[in-house]
Amino acid sequence: MSLPGHFNLLATDGAARSGRLTTPHGIVRTPAFMPVGTAGAMKGMHWREVRDAGADIVLGNTYHLMLRPGAERIAALGGLQRFTGWNGPMLTDSGGFQVMSLSELRKVTENAVTFRSHLDGTKIELSPERAVEVQRLLGSDIAMQLDECVRLPAERADIERAMQLSLRWGERSKRAFESAPAGTMLFGIAQGGDVPELRHASARGLVEIGFHGYAIGGLAVGEPQAVMLAMIEEVAPILPADRPRYLMGVGTPEDMLEAVARGIDMFDCVMPTRNGRHGMAFTRFGQINLKNARHADDPRPLDEASAWPSTRDCARAYLHHLVKSGETLGAMLLSEINVAYYQHLMQGIRDAVSNGTFEDFRARTRADWARGDIAPR
Repeated sequence: MSLPGHFNLLATDGAARSGRLTTPHGIVRTPAFMPVGTAGAMKGMHWREVRDAGADIVLGNTYHLMLRPGAERIAALGGLQRFTGWNGPMLTDSGGFQVMSLSELRKVTENAVTFRSHLDGTKIELSPERAVEVQRLLGSDIAMQLDECVRLPAERADIERAMQLSLRWGERSKRAFESAPAGTMLFGIAQGGDVPELRHASARGLVEIGFHGYAIGGLAVGEPQAVMLAMIEEVAPILPADRPRYLMGVGTPEDMLEAVARGIDMFDCVMPTRNGRHGMAFTRFGQINLKNARHADDPRPLDEASAWPSTRDCARAYLHHLVKSGETLGAMLLSEINVAYYQHLMQGIRDAVSNGTFEDFRARTRADWARGDIAPR
């Protein structure tokens, strides 16, 4: 599964890395945060705003798209990029997370996962081969192997069983991917819960199989942040330095900053748009809850030094009014503000790694968050 030059490591600073990932639909600068467009749409945002905010790549969900509108229909309409209007790189997850999150609607066997659709109860079988086929029909630049994710805390026996099954599914996913279009990629997913030796076994097994990139899955699923970071420290050194490393489903700005410090290159999370819909803004000063009454008479913007217009120009009083009134515009503005902040953070990290000043950047960023929101003058 050779793909020469698809990932170029441009700089390192300690364990932190900056790089360049080449896909059929364009270049991805790493570290990268991928906004989540689960059903082929970014909640509350136009793709133009996602691109203007600085995102190079977005994520789509195999499970949801195969149910509606259907992978074959999307393929007939020209693939995800043409169907959605996003003309950049796309990564699609495999549906493995739904194996966990829809536990009441599914059954896992050696061969496949059998789901009951959450839409209409239709029985659906998702095997490693079908997951790869669906992602090929969608036209994703980066496909993920099918895996089984276990919510933590869990019994070691359950974690080990899921990890071993994920390895076997990884082998099957790779075989199924052999006929994929040139330039597209398949990432393996390391499992093993919060057990270091199982994480080691999973990572080494995946490297032996050989993938274009490697993801760390099964974290940010109920465990403390310290456990998540410890598992990254166990896994990242085992993964090849010349392949991208993706921490799935993470997370907060602090999670990402600390994961970059441990060698991670790619992230995704619904948090920027989900929190935006609930009145929360991510800023240079940490999270700001616009529901709080103290913002009702505050004419200041969220951050007057921000390059993003809505962050710099919209008064907190106005954002508070929109949120309290349930206006759709409030959710839209806060979603774009949050996605823009996440991309601003990634650009700051990339610049710092390239300049050899990552630890200074890390300390300064954490200090700003600790200082918190600035009181009105």
